[in-house]
Amino acid sequence: MKISQKYSHLNGEEYLIVHHKKLYKEIKEVITSIDAGKFKTKISKEKTMKGTNLYSPVDLNKEFDREFQKRNWKESRYSYYITLDRGLMEKTITMPVSDQKKFLIENGEKEPIYSYNQTDFVKDKLAVEVQFGKYAFVAYDLFVKHMLFYSGGVINLGIEILPTRKMQAQMSSGVAYYEGEVYNVMRQGRNSPPVPLLILGIEP
Repeated sequence: MKISQKYSHLNGEEYLIVHHKKLYKEIKEVITSIDAGKFKTKISKEKTMKGTNLYSPVDLNKEFDREFQKRNWKESRYSYYITLDRGLMEKTITMPVSDQKKFLIENGEKEPIYSYNQTDFVKDKLAVEVQFGKYAFVAYDLFVKHMLFYSGGVINLGIEILPTRKMQAQMSSGVAYYEGEVYNVMRQGRNSPPVPLLILGIEP
């Protein structure tokens, strides 16, 4: 596969080039190592494409997992306790999760709610999400997950890998694609979301 398009938000790619050139090369190597043609294994049941061979998101994800893990990229989990008190929230964001519950109870939260987010691949404070899922999953990655990891000090940059529209046309309906998601980010304004991102559009 190849990177055919890229969008740097808040100097995401520039940060990667200056501080993590070797890891950027690894990400590119993972993408180019994958032969998408091997994963055109899903037989469509949709009326407009019935019987057509489509790219399988499940099989593609497994291959990306295998290639990133070979290069020691690891899944990461960020745990936290929920509070709707903005002042308390801002104080707990960078606290270890082991301290958050006690702090919140001491400051009036009777039953703090435990929650967590996880990201597919993290290495040296870079997070990579490979997304062949529905639109909602990508929006969550870009506007919630990467932001949460960034504000919590877990990462300095979020990287989202998406199929281009050209590739998405050969997948099941409802799969998010690069052009649409970059448009959604651009429409929010130049500083939203407030986390450096690099969005990569890939295709065979």
